[in-house]
Amino acid sequence: MSTAVKTQKLTMVQAITDAMDTMLREHDDVLVLGEDVGKNGGVFRATDGLQAEFGEQRVIDTPLAESGIIGTSIGLAMNGFRPIAEMQFFGFIYPAFNQIMTHASRIRTRTLGHFTVPIVIRAPFGAGVRAPEIHSDSVEALFTHMPGIKVVVPSNAYDAKGLLIASIEDPDPVLFLEPMRCYRSHKLEVPEEKYTVEIGKGARLQEGEDITLIAWGAMVDVVKKAAKEIEQAEGITCDVLDLRTLYPLDRDLIAESVQKTGRAVIVHEAPGTGGVGNDVVSLINDTSFLHLRSPIKRVTGHDTPVPMFAIEDHYLPDAERVKQAIIDTVRF
Repeated sequence: MSTAVKTQKLTMVQAITDAMDTMLREHDDVLVLGEDVGKNGGVFRATDGLQAEFGEQRVIDTPLAESGIIGTSIGLAMNGFRPIAEMQFFGFIYPAFNQIMTHASRIRTRTLGHFTVPIVIRAPFGAGVRAPEIHSDSVEALFTHMPGIKVVVPSNAYDAKGLLIASIEDPDPVLFLEPMRCYRSHKLEVPEEKYTVEIGKGARLQEGEDITLIAWGAMVDVVKKAAKEIEQAEGITCDVLDLRTLYPLDRDLIAESVQKTGRAVIVHEAPGTGGVGNDVVSLINDTSFLHLRSPIKRVTGHDTPVPMFAIEDHYLPDAERVKQAIIDTVRF
């Protein structure tokens, strides 16, 4: 006789806390470290209560030095620990870029597999919450270009807990990006028990026949809204994909969907030039070019730093821009 899975309704940030609590409780080698993660519980309270529960030796307040946080985490990971390193904001990660790209991502190869670096780097990211521009960066493409590090971006509470647990258990480094606009935007039923969501697998959120919409992070809700409104207004049905992992991409899911619909719109808030959307376009051309009925469109942020509050919303893709791209593609 099967036992019903107990669930609790959580926001994304609560699900992230729950995932870390689960893994700290289950594995003595899991540590959390970063600026203000202990006594203050982090800028967004993602680590709230963990230091009180697990102690200062496992939930560690560090100096304000991102390169030191990641360098320390690499050493810990090579010596049997599984550190979860928090960057207060994704835009603060640049001092640690050298450690991530020249050490964390390469040590497995450099040592011929004798050492791995099971480190998770958590970072709130994205615009739309009225933070200063250096707090709002969406530069995930800088990291998808480096083999050796996985890049994961949940868009909801259920995926956040499952993907974070999978990331902590992964033997290699994972950059875990947390869209700030999704932290407390809605709640979902999340199992109380441990579970994982497979890294490298996207999700089809809605079935449609006319066009494929591809997004990740905070843009998933934008795309879902556009898909609903365009179906009501124009009768256009959309296959909606949440990539969830940006490296490695879910090649099979993207190809299957585009081959069915023959059209695609890719939406991301990062600047268009050099964005991950370009890799998705290339993947579609490699796998599904002869199935396309019209050119692929991208709806992206602009090639500028995220502007200050008064015009921040004009920088971000919204449902109106996505709907116009859908119409242009379907009517091409």
